[in-house]
Amino acid sequence: MHVAIAKSHPRKSVLRVLPGFGLSLGFTLLYLTLLVLIPLSAVFLKTFTMSWEAFWATVTSPRVIASYQLSFGASLLGALLNVVFGFMVAWVLVRYRFPGKKIIDALVDLPFALPTAVAGIALTALYSPNGWLGRFLEPLGIKVAFTPLGVVVALTFIGLPFVVRTVQPVLEDAERELEEAAASLGATRLQTFLRVVLPTVLPALLTGFALAFARATGEYGSVIFIAGNMPMVSEITPLFIVTKLEQYDYAGATAIAVVMLLVSFGLLLTINLLQAWTRNRGLARKA
Repeated sequence: MHVAIAKSHPRKSVLRVLPGFGLSLGFTLLYLTLLVLIPLSAVFLKTFTMSWEAFWATVTSPRVIASYQLSFGASLLGALLNVVFGFMVAWVLVRYRFPGKKIIDALVDLPFALPTAVAGIALTALYSPNGWLGRFLEPLGIKVAFTPLGVVVALTFIGLPFVVRTVQPVLEDAERELEEAAASLGATRLQTFLRVVLPTVLPALLTGFALAFARATGEYGSVIFIAGNMPMVSEITPLFIVTKLEQYDYAGATAIAVVMLLVSFGLLLTINLLQAWTRNRGLARKA
């Protein structure tokens, strides 16, 4: 009886799945408007108070361009490193059993719980010329603290959990029988990884990469301590925005923020489109 009603009125049966849909949708839109749309609109409106010449001069000054290159370049490099090593960490946590596994699994979430300023101070203490690790790297000519390399280290540190926690559930749900079947048919380990494992986890890897990259572009607390904040060398864009605010140049700060917002949105949109294409390709292959 109920099945017949559902078939004769499919639209009504779908609407009944979410009672109070209109109220829920209204609350969602109000919530997003207050927390996302209004603040972003304020950034654009404040920027529009500048003339085009002033805006262009602000966002294309040599010092700002250098900060763009460092922020986006270090974020991209840190996210790529996390894709490789985050996948390895997730693989070890899912596929192997060893003493202390739960402790390592908990340590992965440490960058989430640790205040960013504390992380920056800890990394600086480790990699400074007289630090625990820096004293061994300094004789080799590798200087981490107060250099762009230190920025990459900090951004890699805070982005690792995003990749691990995104890939880990996919690996846990993956069908190992497919890997065993590939091996029984004569596939090498590399072929099994490229043709069986990688297509399965690739959408999750892209998601983790996007999350790590987005987190890194706006990072401030863990970077300012280890970067050294030298203009044209190790000055990140978020720090430059804070400097503008301290100088009461609100329009200049929002202008730089708008550029970062647009570039980040474009990159994330590209990654999401690539992720959707990869997922659709995988579904088509299964079909």
